[in-house]
Amino acid sequence: MEFGVSTFVTDTGISPGALAAALEKRGFDSLFVTEHTNIPVSRRTPFPGGGELPGPYYRTFDPVVALTAAAGATERLRLGTGVALIPQRDPIVFAKEMASLDQVSGGRAVLGIGAGWNREEMRSHGTYPRTRMALMRERVLAMRELWTREQAEFHGEFVDFAPTYSWPKPLHPIPVLVGGSGPRIFDRVLDYGDGWMPLAGPLADRVAELRERAGRRVPVVVHAAAPDPKAVAELTEAGVDEIQFYLPAEPRDETLRRLDEMERLLD
Repeated sequence: MEFGVSTFVTDTGISPGALAAALEKRGFDSLFVTEHTNIPVSRRTPFPGGGELPGPYYRTFDPVVALTAAAGATERLRLGTGVALIPQRDPIVFAKEMASLDQVSGGRAVLGIGAGWNREEMRSHGTYPRTRMALMRERVLAMRELWTREQAEFHGEFVDFAPTYSWPKPLHPIPVLVGGSGPRIFDRVLDYGDGWMPLAGPLADRVAELRERAGRRVPVVVHAAAPDPKAVAELTEAGVDEIQFYLPAEPRDETLRRLDEMERLLD
């Protein structure tokens, strides 16, 4: 079992470099950071967690910038987006950003992806909520072309570009972990993903179903798990490959105290 944290990196919390260094020192395997590009003031979409939208959603750093700072402070920690909102990102620009992160980190980049839930946020990027899943698929496939081909091209309904050069290329194939838990999530994982990144919960039956459909051991990385022994035991029994503990966005001293407590669960 591998362990990481998933968190919001904000301007009011611990810096990404200090956080990453503290994780590596304590034996964690990964850091995954959340993103929201903007939160429209007039917002009708209800927060999935219920109640008011928590403060960190308004203040997230750009994930690639945060992970680049984390790369400079560490040597082995894997650096992931959890999740990058692909329907809100230009695939040519984002492919270059992720490949650049992979280069400067020595091949440690991981791309966790999602289609987003905040309809006002995605509309501010010109994305239609009803087509966001199809848009995400094409953008991921287009990025793979840009990462792997000297002359990349893509022709789809939402993404269309003629043969083009784009460097740098990643040092290694960047794993794409597809977030979500809806009825069609396994179709997406098996179509254009390398693994599944669900939220924590009862997962044993679904992990088995995914791997039976795939005919292979599809990696499962659990996002935002509670840092307690019971959750670790249940997820270990479910056969997941990595657990990301949820880490609140807090200043340095409070964060380090939480990490000291989480470290006891790594053995």
